[in-house]
Amino acid sequence: MNPPESSEAGTNGDAKGTSVIVNAIAVLRTFTADEPLLGVTEIASRVGLHKSTVSRILSTFEQEHLVERDPETRRFRLGLGLIAVAGPLLAELEERRVAYPVLRELAERTGETSALMVWNGTESMCVEQIASHHQIKHTTPLGARYKDAMSASVQVFLAAEPPERVRALLRSGAITYPGLDEIGLEAYMARLQEVAARGWAINYGESSIDEVGVASPAYDHRGDIVAAVLIPAPRFRVSPETLQGLGESCKAAARKVTARLGGTVPVTS
Repeated sequence: MNPPESSEAGTNGDAKGTSVIVNAIAVLRTFTADEPLLGVTEIASRVGLHKSTVSRILSTFEQEHLVERDPETRRFRLGLGLIAVAGPLLAELEERRVAYPVLRELAERTGETSALMVWNGTESMCVEQIASHHQIKHTTPLGARYKDAMSASVQVFLAAEPPERVRALLRSGAITYPGLDEIGLEAYMARLQEVAARGWAINYGESSIDEVGVASPAYDHRGDIVAAVLIPAPRFRVSPETLQGLGESCKAAARKVTARLGGTVPVTS
């Protein structure tokens, strides 16, 4: 009669399975809008895995069309199979559905790209966008993630977080702010208070010298921020006077999204 498997063996098996999943997710997360093409060696160095392990993960992903090879460089990019995975989520994301007509109206009125961003706790992510009709424009690819402290949408979301959590995110580097010291930290905290009071955030070439961004929060029925409306635009097209108009238009659009969600804007904002 065979002895029963020990609970320790089962635990080890579960841990190993979890580790494989975590590694696979880490590989997918290395691809970004700025670096859509990556080789096995590059990915391995970033996730801290052996090249053979990364190669096996990518091979499985390729079979499932989650990644694909560039025919010229033989490097990898994300594949169309991910759309099939993410599609049901995007279709059911209420904020995205109700915001779409508002974003279209905003893009038509301002002539600039409009986007909807959501917060995962440490990053602002794009879930919808309407591109500007201008030949020169700034766009925010679907799925793009931002954690730069000066990003307009990141400011919006951080302005709603408890101050101690914001400080912890900045000090740990989870939210990037190069050269941050205690004086700069307190100045940034004061900036977030201004964002909350004004109702929209500004990034006037502070993350990228060529780009301007304004963002404003959308709220649910509890008065919690569930999304941010973002307008990214080329800096040469936005004067300080134009910036004010974009900010007010963005705030008005965010309030429309809030109303369509059945939400309420806190009195303090």
